[in-house]
Amino acid sequence: MSKEKKPVNGKETRVSHLPEHGPIAENGKEILLSLKDVDITFGKGDHAVRAVKNASFDIYKGETFSLVGESGSGKTTIGRAVIRVNRCAKGEIQYKGVRISGKMPRALDREVIRNIQMVFQDPAASLNERATVDYIISEGLYNFHLYENEEDRVRKVEKIIEEVGLLPEHLTRYPHEFSGGQRQRIGLARAMVMEPELVIADEPISALDVSIRAQVLNLLKKFQKEKDLTYLFIAHDLSIVRFISDRIGVIYKGDIVEVADAEELFDFPMHPYTRSLISAIPIPDPQLEKKKALFTYDPSIHDYSEDKPELVCIGHDHYVYGNKKEIEDYKAIRERGVPLKSITILDSEEEAAQQTKTAAETAAAVSAGSADFLESPLHDTGSKWYAIASFFLPLFGIIAAYIFKHFKHIRNFKMCRKGALIGFGMIGVVIALFLILLLLATL
Repeated sequence: MSKEKKPVNGKETRVSHLPEHGPIAENGKEILLSLKDVDITFGKGDHAVRAVKNASFDIYKGETFSLVGESGSGKTTIGRAVIRVNRCAKGEIQYKGVRISGKMPRALDREVIRNIQMVFQDPAASLNERATVDYIISEGLYNFHLYENEEDRVRKVEKIIEEVGLLPEHLTRYPHEFSGGQRQRIGLARAMVMEPELVIADEPISALDVSIRAQVLNLLKKFQKEKDLTYLFIAHDLSIVRFISDRIGVIYKGDIVEVADAEELFDFPMHPYTRSLISAIPIPDPQLEKKKALFTYDPSIHDYSEDKPELVCIGHDHYVYGNKKEIEDYKAIRERGVPLKSITILDSEEEAAQQTKTAAETAAAVSAGSADFLESPLHDTGSKWYAIASFFLPLFGIIAAYIFKHFKHIRNFKMCRKGALIGFGMIGVVIALFLILLLLATL
């Protein structure tokens, strides 16, 4: 039973231990992990970068929830926030209905550490090269004293090492003596020996040979079936994600743009970014692959200047990110019930090559703004003093603004322009008042 403190002066209830079960969703499933409007920010002040914006989704007990998106979209950032390596700037993360982001009692902290384990992307960097495999796997057992005696510890370690496909004699060796696939098995054994409820698999197969990937995926499914595990599976390869996931969340530049059941997402990919990811899945037939037309996502098709977007359910437990007009269009398309075609095969390779060239030009145009931002000078800080100086000297401020713009000091340009415009406005108000007083004096 969880020990609860009664709310005082309207403050939230704090618990010192996890409950046996999490809250039940409307569909009758138990919610194990829940993200509610989570923002994750790196840096401070003018240099702050919002890596994740208003991320909200639930993971049900016993399922595999996959988070997919291109590199740099914020997938791993969310995974690291769940294990509390990254702090939440806003919102909260709940495990079994208990908030685990931010400060918590030590007893609850230890429970969360034991119940949520992570399998990392790089099997070489995530293992201590100076420790034997025996110690690497046993470290969690030592820290939480999850064994009765030394004989029990050895038994647990040997059992788990055999379950991941290695041998007990491997326990005396060091990580550098193993291949990439074997190292990932060691990392998997280190997580599974803790008997967790939730495992965050951060692209666990991306660094492995193709022939080894299926073996590691089969291991993950085997453990899930035997131990009733829940997975947050982070990946960028939708072709693999489709066949191992119960539900899929798509993330683009920190925004969760779509969440749905695996088959639902592939049959009805509503958001154009999801369609672009699906169109990039390689076709195993080389001839068809040559004739495939890529679908390129262009963010400029959205007009969010006034009607702000939200993640909204369009029915069938399918959530899409969009403004009111887009959501109405998505609902209408979904209600027709006709699966959407994301992969187009053209009649000839020439047409496909031209289509690919056009797509590449579109992608280059889309990324041009980002490239300009990344190439901006180091001292483009956007200091408020530029705005203050431009306010008192608006003419010089507007000149300085466009000089900054010429040299791609975009932040400095905006601050100078803002200060100058306010300064000109104030001068206009003063002149108008002077003319009004002058007019009244002459009457």
